[in-house]
Amino acid sequence: MPHLGSMPDPKDKPRTLLVGWISRLDLALELGLSVDTLRRWEAQRFGPPCVRAGRKVYYRRAAVEDWLEEQERATPRRRRAGGRR
Repeated sequence: MPHLGSMPDPKDKPRTLLVGWISRLDLALELGLSVDTLRRWEAQRFGPPCVRAGRKVYYRRAAVEDWLEEQERATPRRRRAGGRR
């Protein structure tokens, strides 16, 4: 039986706890944003919902996808300047 602080045995089943979750850094990279932008959005209660585990911040991938779809629906279509006369 392993004791606290011991390294996991590589033959053990891989961890699956964070499957479906993404870190703030990884989300920033995927969206082409800075980590500071995501941090500011969280402070403004904008952006995809997130959870904290100590100092780490994680986003559920499905929630990010839902949020992106909401942004698509919420954005009014603008007419192009210089349209037909």
